[in-house]
Amino acid sequence: MQRLNNLALLALAMTLALAALGTSDADAQTYSDIHDFAALTLDSPLYSGILAQGRDGNLYGTAPSGGTLGFGGVFKITPTGTFSVIYNFDGTAHGKTPRSGLTLGTDGNFYGTTSQGGTSNYGNIFQITPAGTLTVLHNFSYSDGGNPYSPPIQGTDGSYYGATKAGGTGSGTVYKITSAGTFTSLHSFSFAECSTPVAPLIQGTDGNFYGTCESGGAAGGDGSVFKITSAGVVTVMYSFDFTHGSQPNGPLVQGTDGNFYGTTSGGGSLDGGVAFKLTSAKVLTVLYNFNAKPGSVDGQLVDAGLFQATDGNFYGVTDAGGTNGFGIVYKITSAGVYSVLYNLVQATGSVPETTLRQHTDGKLYGQANSGGANSVGALFSFAVSLKSFVSELPTSGKVTKSVGILGGGFTGTTSVTFNGTSATYSVMSDTYISATVPSGAGTGFVNVVTPGGTLKSNLKFRVTPTVLSFTPTSGPVGTQVTITGNSLTQASKVTFGGGKVAVFSVNSDTKITATVPAGAITGKIQVTTPGGTATSSTAFTVN
Repeated sequence: MQRLNNLALLALAMTLALAALGTSDADAQTYSDIHDFAALTLDSPLYSGILAQGRDGNLYGTAPSGGTLGFGGVFKITPTGTFSVIYNFDGTAHGKTPRSGLTLGTDGNFYGTTSQGGTSNYGNIFQITPAGTLTVLHNFSYSDGGNPYSPPIQGTDGSYYGATKAGGTGSGTVYKITSAGTFTSLHSFSFAECSTPVAPLIQGTDGNFYGTCESGGAAGGDGSVFKITSAGVVTVMYSFDFTHGSQPNGPLVQGTDGNFYGTTSGGGSLDGGVAFKLTSAKVLTVLYNFNAKPGSVDGQLVDAGLFQATDGNFYGVTDAGGTNGFGIVYKITSAGVYSVLYNLVQATGSVPETTLRQHTDGKLYGQANSGGANSVGALFSFAVSLKSFVSELPTSGKVTKSVGILGGGFTGTTSVTFNGTSATYSVMSDTYISATVPSGAGTGFVNVVTPGGTLKSNLKFRVTPTVLSFTPTSGPVGTQVTITGNSLTQASKVTFGGGKVAVFSVNSDTKITATVPAGAITGKIQVTTPGGTATSSTAFTVN
């Protein structure tokens, strides 16, 4: 009897402890406060605040204030919570107030921005090594952009692309920069297009870049979603109208279904922000309306974006709302099925403004702007029973390209395959592998066989096709043309000049036979696969 009483008391104590931590009984996920910020180190992470996973398996990020000089800095934290500041900004030459977070480049370094400071006090773009050596790549002068809130991202061409909150004609800009610091201003927004882009860009599978603006747009200033080519040509994908959301501060994410997903911080039918889906055809669907009413238990004020985890669901956080009023962690499906996973409490972190990320250990990691032991924010992990995986960097490329693979437990690895085709590789450390895209590989998942089991990539690696030559080089409609190249096995379409679609057969991974279609005109030949579209360097002449 005494043993039963003890067990009952233990169960009650565990229940109360879980309740105090804000854990959702329905899902029983595990929230862990792994670090409490402090003003003497760094504090109060703000959006966009993107966390990056380094080659060493640690997470790297920025905080806009605190540090030895009070101007913010760059930090490193292990998945278990060992925290260190690797750089303190000086407020002048090297900038201050870094809100951006970081992007891991293929060179192993990180790239970010400061929103203020630098030579003209409009912020800068910087590169920093994992050891903390910082190099300023560009100082903004306002005419070429100003006050960036987000880090640049690396495009498939190796250059970095980003947006600034202000500057240019006044509504913000999009830029391109190389790792050596060669800077190109791509576009200066008009208010009708977009104003105040504070979130990082993403590169779509079509090769174009996509982003959000918290204001501007044709519908009345509630913000917009835009597309921009690498040459700087802008298309407005959607202008918000408050009814369907207002002020998108978070980044977009392209789902595995090809659609784009995101959030707005306000608007919607309940005025608490929305989660939305946007197709490439510019059709927007509101998946969920957050409730701005005081006491709302489903969260409100959504500055952070969504991300798609390895289970196919999207995860996010809100700044406020929930049973404690300090924000929530939530899950939503592509169909809009929504559930609250966790209610934040002030003691272990509150008001999370930055987008979550999934580490290759399977856990979600995030940052709270306030709360924690020192009331100036916290770093947290959130386990949702997802398995470890590997992540490629970059996520697309041609055969023979070198690809980095992030993960863990790589010591003793016996196999790396791209869509089932074996690759040559080198285990650089227990958390990083360098592999070469093998000939014959098609678009598909990367698998790494380790002593602990097989790890699968979270995204399909897209093998980019190439067209090297074709014969004959001219002929009338009906001519059979042999096209040679690489990565052609998965070809879904072949077109001749004028975009006319040809009937074709795939002979091998390096050869296609196509028939010149009716209506074709002299022009280049294109082959489309799941990895992209390859274009011939010369034109086929239609006689």
